[in-house]
Amino acid sequence: MKDKKIQWHPGFVAAMNLEFAEDRSGLIFEKEYNLNTKPLAIDLLVIKKEAAVKLTNEIGSLFRGHNIMEYKSPEDGLDIDAFYKAGAYAGLYKSYGETTDAIKADDVTVSLVRETKPKGLFRYFREHNYVVSNPYRGIYYIEGSVLFPTQIIVIKELDESSHVWLGALSERMEKQGMVRLLESVGRLSGKADKEFADSVLEVSIGANRNVIEELMGDERMCQALMEIMEPQLLRRENEWIEKGRAEGRVEGRKEGRKEGRVEGRKEGIQGAVDTLRDFGHEDAQIKKAIMEKYSLSEAEAEAFL
Repeated sequence: MKDKKIQWHPGFVAAMNLEFAEDRSGLIFEKEYNLNTKPLAIDLLVIKKEAAVKLTNEIGSLFRGHNIMEYKSPEDGLDIDAFYKAGAYAGLYKSYGETTDAIKADDVTVSLVRETKPKGLFRYFREHNYVVSNPYRGIYYIEGSVLFPTQIIVIKELDESSHVWLGALSERMEKQGMVRLLESVGRLSGKADKEFADSVLEVSIGANRNVIEELMGDERMCQALMEIMEPQLLRRENEWIEKGRAEGRVEGRKEGRKEGRVEGRKEGIQGAVDTLRDFGHEDAQIKKAIMEKYSLSEAEAEAFL
């Protein structure tokens, strides 16, 4: 778990879907949108179904009909070349319309998203007379040598309570921020929202193991982690169920399904045990947690340790 590479970009796409949850029905999200047959892809393309619709999230205040979003993970830099590259992607996207000038230049925007403010890039803006405005907390509009309306979104400067999902894409989350994230996840009810939250959580937990370990100090958080893990464990169980179905012979299909369910449950429990152990919990704590979560007897729980 410690060495697993963090997949930041899927987490970003999921976070943006949650950021625009109120307006999602009026938007189209195209992740890793291919510009052509070569390996050139936009991190996220957001298309407004109705160009005149106003978005409630201030990140979307700049948006027009076609909106290119480039995300820089904590491992990536954002310098003037990366800035121009994002603009170049927007230019290519505009030029690939089905007919000449099918996508209007004034209907395209560029957004670059990064956890911290790229000081070197902003210094370049000052030295080269770009006009930089700050209409909203953590959001900077860049004017000057740009082909399209462009904004830089600094996640660390956004309002924490209003941008929980983007704020989770950090290697430096504090205990309060993680609790806020978990509470926000608990308030979600829709299937799509829960799946997006699952993707964000996977990134945030993987990048902030120290905070999770701190929160796991009491048994209530141990149980909370079990609930957070539930979507991943359920997927693993379903994979085993499907495997059992596939391997079941025609005359033994019922037995195949039953075996799949049994193996899936075992895989789920074992995954929970392994994760809790990774977070430093003693066997006694793990045994108690899985007994409560999976209604196991003491002997059954001990078999997984």
